[in-house]
Amino acid sequence: MHPAYVEGIGVLGPGIQSWQEAAYILKGERTYVPGNTVLSPPESLPPAERRRASRGVMAALQVGYEACAMAGVLPAEPASVFASSGSDGDICNAICSAVAAGDHLISPTQFHNSVHNAISGYWGIATGAMAPSSVVSAHDGSFAAGLLEAVSLLVTLRTPVLLVASDQDYPFPLYATRPVPDIFAVALILTVAPQPGKSLAQIRIASDQPFTEMPGQTMSEVPLADLSGAIPAARCLPLLQSIARRDTGNVVLEYLDSQYLVLEVAPC
Repeated sequence: MHPAYVEGIGVLGPGIQSWQEAAYILKGERTYVPGNTVLSPPESLPPAERRRASRGVMAALQVGYEACAMAGVLPAEPASVFASSGSDGDICNAICSAVAAGDHLISPTQFHNSVHNAISGYWGIATGAMAPSSVVSAHDGSFAAGLLEAVSLLVTLRTPVLLVASDQDYPFPLYATRPVPDIFAVALILTVAPQPGKSLAQIRIASDQPFTEMPGQTMSEVPLADLSGAIPAARCLPLLQSIARRDTGNVVLEYLDSQYLVLEVAPC
């Protein structure tokens, strides 16, 4: 498959506020200290939408803007792919609690924010984007599924593509069956051609064996391995570490139960 070039990255998660901070940690130049994810209000949204935006939407917008700024592209320009293992944990919990209590008159605002494609809509409102946008969900393999969709869109449209993968925590009692502890979001700007002096890495779906039954890679540092295992969107960390370290080689990402995605990664 045609290579994709990473031009910009945004990262937000527990103890991580930006790609620059994440890169220091992933290169081993700074110790990772877990903490709570800290969100910035989405100033780009109109006041009414800002009030309705969930924490997951805020995180996705934050990393999307960071990746676009790094790549030097206007947020409205790229086609986009949004990936998530599920929908808004807080709102799903509120709806389930209301239904369980016998209240079947669910708030329309809560309903439209409960679905996993809500982030794509908020991105369009915030940026004025009119480019094609896809939304995918594949449980714990949603980052890999989103990357496959983004690369396919890139090859088809031959225009920059923004990939945003994000997940939000679930409160009790949903947490008992879906123990996602906090918010994590990552964004990549992908292009079909490198920008000299700006491109971070080249990634390609492995042509000889794009999928393998061998388990995906794990992080060697225990706190980062715990983060990657706890939040589905953080399954991107092996790829981000390869980019940060400017490694050349294969990266295997979690995808389906018996099928893992193989990427060929090289620095630019």
